[in-house]
Amino acid sequence: MKTNGFLTFWQHLPESIEPVIFQVGGFRLQYYGLMYIVAFLITYGLVIYRINHEKNRFQITGDQVKDLTVSMILGLVIGARLGYVIFYNLSYYTRNPLEIFLPFQFSNGITFTGISGMSYHGGLAGLVVATVLFVRKHRLALWQIADLYSPVAPLGYTFGRLGNFINGELYGRITASPIGMYFPMAPGSERRHPSQLYEAFFEGIFLFVVLWLLRKKRFPQGAMLAFYLAGYGTVRFFIEYFREPNAHLGFVFLSFTMGQVLCGLMIICAVLLYGYLRLHPFEPNQDQRL
Repeated sequence: MKTNGFLTFWQHLPESIEPVIFQVGGFRLQYYGLMYIVAFLITYGLVIYRINHEKNRFQITGDQVKDLTVSMILGLVIGARLGYVIFYNLSYYTRNPLEIFLPFQFSNGITFTGISGMSYHGGLAGLVVATVLFVRKHRLALWQIADLYSPVAPLGYTFGRLGNFINGELYGRITASPIGMYFPMAPGSERRHPSQLYEAFFEGIFLFVVLWLLRKKRFPQGAMLAFYLAGYGTVRFFIEYFREPNAHLGFVFLSFTMGQVLCGLMIICAVLLYGYLRLHPFEPNQDQRL
């Protein structure tokens, strides 16, 4: 009886979660946004921990970490939004360009909707661009910075996926397994894989543990970025088999989703990057500033 009671609680959990913290008129503060703030704070805290405890390994000050993290956040948010527009819904936003960065819908009057639709892969691209520009401006060592941030990034990402779960979005495919859940926003009344939780654990906690254990091993400088790209790309590729494809896209290449195609490109980039770093290694004290 207790087992049946827990399964009932588990399967109906998304229906009992209220994603809005409070609402004033048309403005809503949601846990989703709060989860991103927590993610950024954890990432920043772990980076500060590393530069304080891994002495003489990273030539960057605490103030530079603060400024760089802010730049990364801006690059991530802008890139994530543009990535969603380009990869997932370009035809719609071509017709409605004002909705790309304004939190309103203009198709039927003016309606406050918030900015919805973010792409991980676009966010990653935006973060990389912001980092390169910051590193070049402040004459820092690019591959050192990559080694500093890459092992800690997944733990912050865990909270982003928990935010997706609280929102009831990005739910999984239909399943008969008891682990399935009823998501109010999903079409139909079938149970679905809680793919957001799969991603929170494997793309977040699991990948963080692996990279954290590898961070002090002897690899070419910059290799941690290659390991992060390969690890995330591989884990996300397989989790996509449990995640419901975007309704307006479906399968974009053979039986692969857009997420799988982009993850495949991530893995290729990781292999090429690691090969480059092996062929062009940087010594710890070698000047690699841009």
